[in-house]
Amino acid sequence: MTRQELIHLIRTKRSFLCVGLDSDITKIPQHLLDCEDPVFEFNRQIIDATLPYTVAYKPNLAFYESRGLKGWQSLERTMDYLADKRTEVFTIADAKRGDIGNTSEQYAKAFLEGMNFDSVTVAPYMGEDSVSPFLKVQNKWIILLALTSNKGAFDFQLNQVTAADGTPLGLLFEHVLRTSAKWGNTDNMMYVVGATQAEKLTEVRAIVPDHFLLIPGVGAQGGSLQEVARYGMNQDCGILVNSSRNIIFAGSGTDFAQAAKQAAKETRDEMDILLKARGI
Repeated sequence: MTRQELIHLIRTKRSFLCVGLDSDITKIPQHLLDCEDPVFEFNRQIIDATLPYTVAYKPNLAFYESRGLKGWQSLERTMDYLADKRTEVFTIADAKRGDIGNTSEQYAKAFLEGMNFDSVTVAPYMGEDSVSPFLKVQNKWIILLALTSNKGAFDFQLNQVTAADGTPLGLLFEHVLRTSAKWGNTDNMMYVVGATQAEKLTEVRAIVPDHFLLIPGVGAQGGSLQEVARYGMNQDCGILVNSSRNIIFAGSGTDFAQAAKQAAKETRDEMDILLKARGI
């Protein structure tokens, strides 16, 4: 999906909602455990219920990899199910990969070609040669970790850094943004910025004003949708706000999909108001 197609999707659906498919088999409704593939059946019903209000789906790969072959099969079936909805939704492999060049090439091939995700999350710590293989895949995106929403973000990301010659480089996440923006462009690179760091979005936008941002942490983790929109939106909207537990586990009974639909609709309706307020 291209940048313009994503912007069109946001304007059409009046939403910048990303639903995280953190489909923990220990938390899905019990009645689904009788299905041949409980996680896929859960995902399928969540997708059917929330698709009108959602512009992106983001499977967190940990919940699939942890189940071995069965987990990978659930993920593949989920992506196969989304295949005929390619114009209706943007897909994100939340894999947080990043390794030496030839390894990154294989990760890129696995997620962006083999499973046909639109994008994959990538860790920047090993530098440009660990990121560039992902950028070589045409019409795909990488979503680079910049400023995360967890408490551990304070361990490294918010520390002042200097170059070897003593030149101040700002906070580490700022240096990551400035440096990595030279590797890709606004058509193939997004950034992860946690919603619990909403006050930092102004600083992020000063460095990367036109890039899309993937913003997790709204809802269960305490982030504010209003603050995220206030500080993070640009003229194209420019943000995808992820919500996982608040939507997919809004209900736990046989009506779980209807509960997810209602939660997604309420979030979309709020997003519609925020888009209108920005003239989008």
